[in-house]
Amino acid sequence: MDAESAALLEQAAELRRAGRVEEAIAAYSDLLKREPDLADSWYNLGWLQRQARQYELALHSYAEALKRGVRGPEEVHLNRAVILSDHLARPAEAEAELKAALAINEVYVPALLNLGNLHEDRGDRAAARATYERALAVAPNHPLALARLAGIVEPKGDSADRLIGRLEGEIAATREPAARADLGFALARLLDAQGEYDKAFAAAEAANLASREAFGRGFRPYDRAAQKALVDRLISAFSKPVARDGEPAPAVFICGMFRSGSTLVEQILGGHSAIVSGGELDLIPALPGRIAGYPEAASNPDGAELESWRRFYLDGLAPYRRGQALVTDKRPDNFLHIGLIKTLFPDAKIVHTRRHQLDNLISLHFLHLGPAMPYGLDLDDSAHWYDQHERLMAHWKTLYPDDIFDVDYDLLVREPEPVLKGLLSFLGLDWEDDLLHFHRRAGTVKTASVWQVREPLHARSSGRWKHYRDQLERALGELTGRE
Repeated sequence: MDAESAALLEQAAELRRAGRVEEAIAAYSDLLKREPDLADSWYNLGWLQRQARQYELALHSYAEALKRGVRGPEEVHLNRAVILSDHLARPAEAEAELKAALAINEVYVPALLNLGNLHEDRGDRAAARATYERALAVAPNHPLALARLAGIVEPKGDSADRLIGRLEGEIAATREPAARADLGFALARLLDAQGEYDKAFAAAEAANLASREAFGRGFRPYDRAAQKALVDRLISAFSKPVARDGEPAPAVFICGMFRSGSTLVEQILGGHSAIVSGGELDLIPALPGRIAGYPEAASNPDGAELESWRRFYLDGLAPYRRGQALVTDKRPDNFLHIGLIKTLFPDAKIVHTRRHQLDNLISLHFLHLGPAMPYGLDLDDSAHWYDQHERLMAHWKTLYPDDIFDVDYDLLVREPEPVLKGLLSFLGLDWEDDLLHFHRRAGTVKTASVWQVREPLHARSSGRWKHYRDQLERALGELTGRE
């Protein structure tokens, strides 16, 4: 390598370390035109392109790294699998990449965990279980593998009883907060299913505490004043309805509280011949970070700005589109951005999922959420988020009363056909008899509700909060008005 190439390599590395993604991509691209055999630089370029959402280019760069003998090729195959599965809707190719990683290193636990998760997404319980057990054979008592295994076993019976004891033992033995969180949420699920409600709630509470600890010093706890201020700004910025333009939106936007039935609604709709399931897309939440001065700046964009935002969304949606079919964009927290959605696509239809508040709060409390959703770590914070969600949704419904359709989870599971016929009428679609057989349908589901939507409709989760009345009263105070 000559001096000029060496200087360019150092510049590219400095830009990458500084988080200047676009500049680093340009520098690595220039370097690799001069020095195409630098496998590690191809890897770094692929990593940066993935951060920039240049997924096809990232796949190409990772392939070049493999071709040129990159160190740790199993990790490169893993990275390619994540892109194919999470961003390009190509699960079969993702599986091939994971198997390629394991052909290189059969004890590579990250590939085993991702392969098991891919089997779960596709509803193959036996394959998922075998893969997690294979991971545990390689790394006995690996916390995430053990937690994932606990998440797919039948919650009653000898296997579940043995797993409960094993989870309790591992929680007691580990000081690692991330491991305690993984194991604790799995334990809470099994105890809840067995009717051990006091123990289940205690396990969930401990798991949430461990999550806070695991997020470290940089963790920002839920800020109630900031969330209220954001909702105030959204209401003020998007104070008037956008006029329809007669152009059909490319997607149906399904939103609401997490754990309010959005995955179930999408899975049912995904059986319609005119709809393709897109899953939990991150396209709308990614846009505010690209709009300086959001939300105020998004309420009245010029033509060029609006077109660039629309293009960003449509490019990201492209891997999911099939002819003229609508794509379901099921992202619960898109309720924050209905004003932006209607700015992008004035004729967009919004499906808003609802659930009994206390059932929703308990379900959140038992769910392992990341640091981006800190409200879920505390019941009182979750109640505050819920109340702000209700306040903002009331505003959107005032602006767009004919473009938002509420689906009540409890009514849906009790009387599905009339609810679905109303929803289809709202979407301008005809009834199809196969819709209620959603649990038999092949396909990928990439949310925490992956196994619930593989079952026929049932009302077992309605009224679940009553098992935790005492704990809810301790956390929230008097429940009057929330019951």
